[in-house]
Amino acid sequence: MEQQSIPVKKFHDGSVYPAVGFGTYQLKGSHGVQAIRSAIDAGYRLLDTAYNYENEATVGQAIKQHGIKREELLITSKLPGRYQKYDDAITTIQESLYRAGLDYYDLYLIHWPNPNQDNYVEAWQALQDARKWGLIRSIGVCNFLPEHLDRLKAETGEFPVLNQIELHPYFNQEKQRQYHEENGIVTQSWSPLGRKTDLLQNPVLSDIAAKYGKSVSQIVLRWHYQLGSIAIPKSATPSRQQENIAIFNFELNQAEMETIDGLTKADGRVANQDPAVYEEF
Repeated sequence: MEQQSIPVKKFHDGSVYPAVGFGTYQLKGSHGVQAIRSAIDAGYRLLDTAYNYENEATVGQAIKQHGIKREELLITSKLPGRYQKYDDAITTIQESLYRAGLDYYDLYLIHWPNPNQDNYVEAWQALQDARKWGLIRSIGVCNFLPEHLDRLKAETGEFPVLNQIELHPYFNQEKQRQYHEENGIVTQSWSPLGRKTDLLQNPVLSDIAAKYGKSVSQIVLRWHYQLGSIAIPKSATPSRQQENIAIFNFELNQAEMETIDGLTKADGRVANQDPAVYEEF
């Protein structure tokens, strides 16, 4: 399998991360191990999992079977909503590591703010301490709105290095991305290809793809890259894994970027998960 080279982005804590990563949601068991090994072969070095995906062990096993050096990979996991109280969070981070058979995570995220529970500041303080103890290298969040991020900064003195949010052409998150840019927070896109939607059959995107001799997926992932967001597409198919990172030999022009931006919808979330009210456990 041909290995692709991926450009990098720098976090405000000095860490350097690939501009495209590999999502592992729903990749489990031996099939999941094979898919993740194949992604590493293709050139992915950023692997994204979560406690609630119940596949941290699958990710760990794939790394072990592949034989790649641990320090060549950047591995992300996430703290679930039910364990956001400080002591629970510390134990859960340790359990995350035990499941994966790892000594540390490169990046650990709070999965959702769960504002009605109001424990996310406590969880953030647990991540800060876990970093101090060497369990985590960098700390971030997912699905945090500007008011949640402002509170973290006000109460702990520190913004996350990254906020992983739902982001795709049907939900382009323009205001959230602008806030991130103003505050030195890297944007990461989950559901970058708009799963459960007709995005990949969209005629506007198909026309742009035909112009460049690329797939619609490649056009969408190139759009993410040019927005400055780290996309984490998932595929268990080796050819698709390669395709999803073969996006660095062409460039969308400004008009095309604006056309893709124009596909956004006010109600564009794929599962109606509004972080202001959504609760994840």
